[in-house]
Amino acid sequence: MKQLFRYLYERRWLLGSYIFFCAVFAGAFALFGLPVKAVIYPAAVCGTVGGVALICGFAEDSKKHRELSGMIGRQSELIDSLPEPKTAVEADYQEIIRSVQSELRELGENSSKSYRDMIDYYTVWAHQIKTPIASMQLTLQNEDSPTARKLSGDLSRIEQYVGMVLAFLRLDSSANDYVFRETELDQVIRQAVKKFASEFIDRKISLDFEPTGEKTVTDEKWLLFVIEQILSNSLKYTRAGSVRIYMRKPKILCIEDTGIGIAPEDVPRVFEKGYTGYNGRTDKKATGLGLYLCRRICRNLGAQITLASELGRGTLVSIDLGQYRLRAE
Repeated sequence: MKQLFRYLYERRWLLGSYIFFCAVFAGAFALFGLPVKAVIYPAAVCGTVGGVALICGFAEDSKKHRELSGMIGRQSELIDSLPEPKTAVEADYQEIIRSVQSELRELGENSSKSYRDMIDYYTVWAHQIKTPIASMQLTLQNEDSPTARKLSGDLSRIEQYVGMVLAFLRLDSSANDYVFRETELDQVIRQAVKKFASEFIDRKISLDFEPTGEKTVTDEKWLLFVIEQILSNSLKYTRAGSVRIYMRKPKILCIEDTGIGIAPEDVPRVFEKGYTGYNGRTDKKATGLGLYLCRRICRNLGAQITLASELGRGTLVSIDLGQYRLRAE
């Protein structure tokens, strides 16, 4: 009904013209003393013919409307499926649409090419930068001094940031980079802890690791990245105290620290891209990407990551590793 009203409204000038001419003829007949009723017959004939024309036009308009509505949201390549133009104006509009669609396709191809070139460049850069990092780490292994340990810790941070770059680049282009298999969770945790062992020792922060004895279906490499990132944050914002790693049933891995904590207003937004909050404004080196990457990767792993914190008392990060198995079943 709404479409009918729209159709009649768009042709209001035709209906108005019909009524106007009927009134003109009736007035002319009255002025010349002719019977006004003589106007009714030709008016009825014209009205009938016009009504049939309107009905046919409405049917054609409804068909075209259904065809166009069916194309909404479909691929732009279906632009050639537009209804056959009935007028020169419709043909002009379709030509404009095709021209705009062609320009958009060209812009999209150019943009995709530029994006791929950028991804390729930074991927190569990230892999190349690992070589001098590994070389410097090997050199520092032969020295045992406070300076060497500090430099080794800084290199580990640099290596971690390079890993973040690679993870960020692969987020939207690594659909085939995930290999799910049953994995020993304790083995993954120990790899992450080993990477930060020297930092735990140098800063005199105790580690309380309760072996979980759990196996989970996940991608070991990406889960390791997530755990490393969480441990890195715990060490970064824990001045003194401890970091505790334990399993809470069912299959919820917890990493808890006694650090400076997170302001209540910042907690709901810590997983947002680029958000650093109060702690980030204090620590100018914060990027706001670590937890964002963790959440994106956990989603790809079929896991759920949550965070609870109290200012001045520490932070608890929980990873529900039972999600993937539940979804698979």
